[in-house]
Amino acid sequence: MNVSSLLFLAGIVAVQQFSRLPNLFEFIGLGGSCLLLMYRRNWRFFALLAGVLWASIFGSWRLSQQLPDAYQNQEVKVQGYIATLPQQQGQRTNFDFIVTAPSGDFPDKIRLSWYYPQFNLAAGQSWEFYVKLRKPHGRLNPGGFDFEAWLFANHIGATGYVRDKPAPQLTRISPSIGQYFAGCRQAIAERLDASLPGSAQLGIIKALTIGSQNAITQEQWQVFRITGVVHLIVISGSHISLISGLIYLWTRRLWAWTGVLSISPQRAAALCAWLAAVFYAGLAGYSVPTLRALIMLSVALAAIAWQRNIAAMRILLLALLAVLLFDSLAVLSVGFWLSFVAVALLIYVSAGRLGRPSYWREAGGAQLATAVGLSPLLIVFFQQVSLISPVANWLAVPLIGLLIVPPALLAVVLMFIWPSLGALLLQLLDYVLQGLWWALSHMAELPLASISCLPPPWYAIGLAAIGVILLLAPSGFPCRYLSLLLFLPLIFGTFEKPKPGEVWLTVLDVGQGLAAVLQTAEHTLVFDTGARYSEYSDMGDSVVLPFLREQGIARVDSLVISHGDNDHSGGAESILAELPVEKVVSSVSEWAARERGDYCRTGQTWRWDEVTFTVLSPPESGFVGDNDNSCVLQVSSARQRFLLTGDIEQAAENWLVREYGDELASDVLLAPHHGSKTSSSRALLEKVNPTLILIPAGYQNRFGFPHRQVVERYSQLGIAWLNTAEQGAISVRNGSEKIQPIAERAKRQRYWRTPVPNRQSIDVR
Repeated sequence: MNVSSLLFLAGIVAVQQFSRLPNLFEFIGLGGSCLLLMYRRNWRFFALLAGVLWASIFGSWRLSQQLPDAYQNQEVKVQGYIATLPQQQGQRTNFDFIVTAPSGDFPDKIRLSWYYPQFNLAAGQSWEFYVKLRKPHGRLNPGGFDFEAWLFANHIGATGYVRDKPAPQLTRISPSIGQYFAGCRQAIAERLDASLPGSAQLGIIKALTIGSQNAITQEQWQVFRITGVVHLIVISGSHISLISGLIYLWTRRLWAWTGVLSISPQRAAALCAWLAAVFYAGLAGYSVPTLRALIMLSVALAAIAWQRNIAAMRILLLALLAVLLFDSLAVLSVGFWLSFVAVALLIYVSAGRLGRPSYWREAGGAQLATAVGLSPLLIVFFQQVSLISPVANWLAVPLIGLLIVPPALLAVVLMFIWPSLGALLLQLLDYVLQGLWWALSHMAELPLASISCLPPPWYAIGLAAIGVILLLAPSGFPCRYLSLLLFLPLIFGTFEKPKPGEVWLTVLDVGQGLAAVLQTAEHTLVFDTGARYSEYSDMGDSVVLPFLREQGIARVDSLVISHGDNDHSGGAESILAELPVEKVVSSVSEWAARERGDYCRTGQTWRWDEVTFTVLSPPESGFVGDNDNSCVLQVSSARQRFLLTGDIEQAAENWLVREYGDELASDVLLAPHHGSKTSSSRALLEKVNPTLILIPAGYQNRFGFPHRQVVERYSQLGIAWLNTAEQGAISVRNGSEKIQPIAERAKRQRYWRTPVPNRQSIDVR
């Protein structure tokens, strides 16, 4: 069963790499092959093909639940309820919405934004309003979070926003268990807000009690990542198992005390523990870790109730199969892999060992085992490993598991029965969390508390997995001493970088905004940083920094902020806070007047690794408009030139044409002002004469960029163009005679993503 279960998992994982799902004839072939393998009793190959078949069927069904073409960008009246706690982000409020009408082929679950709502939105509320929807789409960048895959894995069939007219109305719908849990989470959140106003630990308490992470700050997440305790700050399997275990012990004692023997104390306690686990997991929204824990607990509690002895690894594999059969898209979740592998590691290091160590030694060994065993996965998913994690978890696991989570849940109950006592208990927990935060924040500041690694090749992951098995094996196991050597390819990976005389340009997909990175053999320049949306979210943190880590870049030699607009400068603070930056260059005093800052002015030039950088604009006198004062940078190598233009419009374009004329000639042009109709004048395009234009624009943005007239102008002049909204991040490498753009969407095409236009076969004229 062990091998067959893993092969079933392998088949499901393979399907998630497909660029398309099987057609009807291929489905028939898969089904026939499965029947033949069953007849021949070849169960292992049957499990592999069954995984492929099941994932393909499930994927086809989920695709059918996405927004039909008839509703794309159309106003639709919907009815349903708010399923998640509304999250405020500046001028808008975001939430998931469960749709009850229209039915049929309309998605059951959508993600909405409501700009300037005039109502107090709350989870569990029933609404009827008009929305404008589009199919799921997300930014796609090397090293960045795949939002589109997340939407698909979470069964969100459309995204959009609420229309103010006709006026939205509160309504009544048929009650459901999902709406009940949403209402419970909202009621608890409101009481927590009232009990701990202004507390820095409020977000952590919300995360541990109702699974809401909206109020946890970026600084807190950073400390939790460095110390390796992120898994403790969400409702995880360990929390559910702990609460279920406590309920089981208390109920068994109370039931035995009553003397009622028609139902055995074990069965009564198992039922109560299971109901508690179901409710607690419901508060967390039945995420993958909680679902896995709930299924495992269900099997274990059933074994206790009916007095069956089932091995722990068999329970884990049954839980694995149950989760995959229930939702094959769970493999797209990082939590799926971390939760199952962590439990498997704990079973591996505890099962079949002689003797029983002390509690603290056993706890320390468990934390060391999970820290070491999960390191290959953490490097794959996050390119970061916490070295302080065993110590931090040794402290935080018992503290959160025993002294915080149970009292916090008790306080939640008391807030509805005896509010003053519940508030007092929460205040005490706040003090405990302050002490834990002090310890973790100091651990995070230690040298080498965590290390960043490059994305490893597949063979390094395989070798590290073997190394984990050997390292955690019992003492005296053959070849155990070789385990550390098997980790070396994982930690000391190599990465590709430009040669002297070459320059690589990557225009990142930051939505409606601009962020680009220029790399030479030994230097890095970041040109603009995308937008800042709130104190919790900006493109520097979520897009630019992950890309730099993925490329093995630990310092930025020059940060150019072309001008002061938020969609170009919003992510700069995150970059400055995270990486050493040698110089900041900008056309606005907010950045140029800083330490190591300077104004970009015509005539500035420097040379890195046989590549020349020249600032063409703005002149000393400047322009009237802020957009026209954008820094314009020309980058020249032996083979090609790149021209980066910021948000300049026709006034600056005309000045550039008069001032430089044919010197503007460049092979790749970064479209001025995202392709607006006030830019990309014919005069500029004729002088630059580019082979390729890269357009940084948001998907279906409200400005209509790139403008239709501008795109037609490109076509009339025979200029190829690529749009980040369609292609994701776009990289151009000039190491050969041909310009070879690499579009991230084409590179990582999956069956749930919309096919991208093929505009990549481009030769230098």
